[in-house]
Amino acid sequence: MRFPAFLLLASIMAAPAAAQDRAVVEASAPSDLSVTIYRDPNRGEGEEMEADWPEGFAMISETRTVTLPAGQSTIRFDGVAEGMVAVSAIVTGLPGGTIEKNRNAELLSPAALVNGALGNRITITRTNPATGQAVSERAIVRTRADGGLVLQSNGGFEAVRCAGIPETLTFDGVPTGLSAKPVFSIDTQDDSGGTYEVTLTYLAWGFDWQADYIATFNNKSGQGDEFEMSVLSWLSLVNDNGQSFENTQLLVIAGTLNVESDFEELADPPVARPLRLTCYPLGNTKQGSAVPLPPPPPPPPPAPMAAYADDGVIVVTAMKRSESLQEAPLAVSVMSAEEEQLGDLKLYRVPERVTVSAKGLKQVAFLNKQDVRARLLYVRECSPYSWRDPDRAFGSAEMLLVTKNTEDKGLGVALPQGSMTVYEPGGFGLQLAAKTDLRDYARGQDIELEMPDSNQVNVSCGRIEEDAEPDENGRKWVKMEAEVRNANPHDVTIRLQLGESGRWDIRPRGAKTRVKNGYEVVEIKIAANSSREFRWKMRSSSR
Repeated sequence: MRFPAFLLLASIMAAPAAAQDRAVVEASAPSDLSVTIYRDPNRGEGEEMEADWPEGFAMISETRTVTLPAGQSTIRFDGVAEGMVAVSAIVTGLPGGTIEKNRNAELLSPAALVNGALGNRITITRTNPATGQAVSERAIVRTRADGGLVLQSNGGFEAVRCAGIPETLTFDGVPTGLSAKPVFSIDTQDDSGGTYEVTLTYLAWGFDWQADYIATFNNKSGQGDEFEMSVLSWLSLVNDNGQSFENTQLLVIAGTLNVESDFEELADPPVARPLRLTCYPLGNTKQGSAVPLPPPPPPPPPAPMAAYADDGVIVVTAMKRSESLQEAPLAVSVMSAEEEQLGDLKLYRVPERVTVSAKGLKQVAFLNKQDVRARLLYVRECSPYSWRDPDRAFGSAEMLLVTKNTEDKGLGVALPQGSMTVYEPGGFGLQLAAKTDLRDYARGQDIELEMPDSNQVNVSCGRIEEDAEPDENGRKWVKMEAEVRNANPHDVTIRLQLGESGRWDIRPRGAKTRVKNGYEVVEIKIAANSSREFRWKMRSSSR
């Protein structure tokens, strides 16, 4: 079937005409903001957050107002995050829904201005260095900003900024489609027109967060097996985007998501290209450049530090830093984050609205527990394959800070992954005792945090005798012995790991074993400034 030529021409011209008739509507600035930050799913326990290159992401929800004319229109959302994953964006509240989504690929910049003015007139102003007089004239842009800029004026064609005299370019306006901020736009249709409150929700790359804990022993651990300590925790979050989110509802998610998409690749942030001009060489290598080089810029001012008020309340300012802002324990006014369940994950909602600053690190105190009951536990693994040398085989015991995440121990809240700094009182005030790492701890779980190896508790253990004859299955009983020396002026408890559970038959003398972390263990007390021997026998559970 053939169509008349004039019908084909009309159909070709109809689509551009419809696009040109579409009204452009600027959405208002956000009236409400919500930022939910997910930590880097590939960052494991003990790994520091990369403040200079965060690889987590956030879900951002913005409430804005739009006034649509009747018919088709394009809504522009100015100031979205530059790390926006455009394919994840959802706009709700429009009667006509979303027809098409677009993300601007280029920001307003010197190079974009030149490219947008190609073939059009601009004003060039030159200053005579001898007289100081400025002279302006109109010229036409004849090349793009790809290394050299050529203008056509009454005097002919010339390359800009290659004569060695001051020159200034003035543009009549901003080319269509350019914005100083990242822009997300959608096409929609409303037959009647009207004013609507819409919500834009999207994922954005370039965020991360972690928890930083400060534990302070309230009394010396030597005054009893169990002691009290205070625990203060901060949410440290980083925003590597160039946009700030002011007066926002802040939420963070603890746990690890199974993320299959490459959000970093999908984000594809818009670029703001500088104008780099290449001219013919001036002078020579012996004489140097004929154009004097400008002096180097002054160094940037130092980053603002955390300010401390007289009443002990910490006022933390956002800054671009990779290290922790809180290095010493102080009394602080804490707004406790509200814990909520989100499937298998934990959600923490900061009760007060905060500002998530551009290119900044922010800390929000969210947990303050003053009477957490804990104890120090000493641990040593005894290998069933080694023979004990009672004269030379003593080694330091490992030390754990142990408590239980329950209300009767002073906790009873989910503790997200992070690092902990431990301080202990001494004769000259608080002293740094340890730095350790936490995984995610749910309510009710046993908490065991690694501390430095002990210099006061030493252990020697191993085989001391083996049966001469095996049983009918070819197994032999092996006699084991451990000697524990405690040089502390107080009693201690030590956990001996006797063997892997299910692999060994173990018969301790005068004690009961239990399974902990895959080992058959026994816990015994050692009196102050004394030593104690403990014996057991074991054999393989299989042939």
